[in-house]
Amino acid sequence: MESLRTRTAATNLGGVQGYRPLEGKLAIITGASRGIGVGIAHNLASKGATLVLNYTSDSSAKACNDLSTLLTQTHGVTCIVIQADIGSPHGPAHIINTAKNHYSHPKTGKFQIDIIINNAGVSKNLTIEECTIEDYEWQYRINVLGPLLLMQAALSYLPHDRSGRIVNLSSVSSSQGFIGQSVYGGTKAALEAMTRTWARELAERATVNAVNPGPVKTDMWAQTTAEFKKSLRPFIQQTPGSAIRPEVDDMDLVADAENSGGRPAYVDEIAGVVGMLCTPDSLWCTGQVVCANGGMRMAM
Repeated sequence: MESLRTRTAATNLGGVQGYRPLEGKLAIITGASRGIGVGIAHNLASKGATLVLNYTSDSSAKACNDLSTLLTQTHGVTCIVIQADIGSPHGPAHIINTAKNHYSHPKTGKFQIDIIINNAGVSKNLTIEECTIEDYEWQYRINVLGPLLLMQAALSYLPHDRSGRIVNLSSVSSSQGFIGQSVYGGTKAALEAMTRTWARELAERATVNAVNPGPVKTDMWAQTTAEFKKSLRPFIQQTPGSAIRPEVDDMDLVADAENSGGRPAYVDEIAGVVGMLCTPDSLWCTGQVVCANGGMRMAM
């Protein structure tokens, strides 16, 4: 049986009529083939943004191309799909160069990147004794070095009037001290540190913010072990937004609420916070880690 929440979310993907605040803006989304990236793509497309959808592995090609087609049909926006490893030395530059070749003005050659969503990321839970140099380098290369290389490649094409928007996808793992996340939590803390630095360095060009989701209903959440869910249960139980609503929430989350302590976020709830930070209304917000976790992490 389909929940009211599922039916409402599906209806909300049907496009937005009238004013679209990101009309004419070019947005790059890394890790756009699944999970939160898909939700962000739908949100920005509904606001009128032209999109660059990035994915990494060959197995994600069909999903990303299907998403591009769906967004064009649903929202009437232009999309291109670019395969690139965000953590490789040349992957981020490939994204920017391909986007420039496609979207540069045919007469003037002008090319501007208005929005960058650093969403691509990897995670592997490792206790102290399980950590290896290979796992450390893999997570830091994609979660930290990747966004930095993308910003370097995009720097020449950002606006010069404070209208740019950069949003980095962090996590409550940066501050909550979850067991097994020495490395992953560290990568997200590093990303938040870069967020604050970039907000100052790019003050005349773009706002720079991060969002910090907790658990989110994605394939990554579905693959978490029962032991890890058990360790998160006390955190979820104390999260105001995670209280289950049987008449509204997805049936699988209702069924699992006793084990999990409540529900994770839905993808579109995270995407909504990201989309808000991409609009002109967010001009006076920069250098911040913005709550996208239902209150699991409450800032002082």
